[in-house]
Amino acid sequence: MHSGNMLDKLKQSLRESPVVRMGDYSYFVHPITDGIPRMDPALLQEVVDRMMEITDLRCDLLVAAEAMGIHLVVPISLRTGIPYVIVRKRRYGLPGEVSVTQVTGYSRKELYINGLARGDRVVIMDDVISTGGTLRAIIHAFQEMGVEIADIVVVVEKGEGRELLERELGIRIKTLVKVDVREGRTTVLD
Repeated sequence: MHSGNMLDKLKQSLRESPVVRMGDYSYFVHPITDGIPRMDPALLQEVVDRMMEITDLRCDLLVAAEAMGIHLVVPISLRTGIPYVIVRKRRYGLPGEVSVTQVTGYSRKELYINGLARGDRVVIMDDVISTGGTLRAIIHAFQEMGVEIADIVVVVEKGEGRELLERELGIRIKTLVKVDVREGRTTVLD
């Protein structure tokens, strides 16, 4: 197994990531999940390579939520030729636009889905799952729209959100690493 499989750069950078408080919520700050501090291209390469290794890419479209899924789907789209679509926080009013309410550990907002139709087979990619609020909203919307979910891949798992969502919806969510954030530190759980 080559070192890319070990995700050494990702794990080390997560251990070194600063932690900030937003109300009662401890939030780790990382280039994959926040775009700051600066992204080491070798780190992004390691993450993208691993995502491609574990993802079922037999799909029509890659889907990511704005904004921190964008840098994950773009390189994979370029490498595979699979088009992508971004679930946005802005309403466009295009025909067929679907609005969903996203509830996370620290906010509640509307998300807007465009460019997807019944029967489309998609892979959802995201940067982090903690409460599962964003993914839950998108998955529910896709199920109602008749969009088939081929795979779901998330880089960082924090808390119980993945397990809760898998049980609740009867789906599998693949993650690259699991972390715990406590006392101002991020720990990678192996």
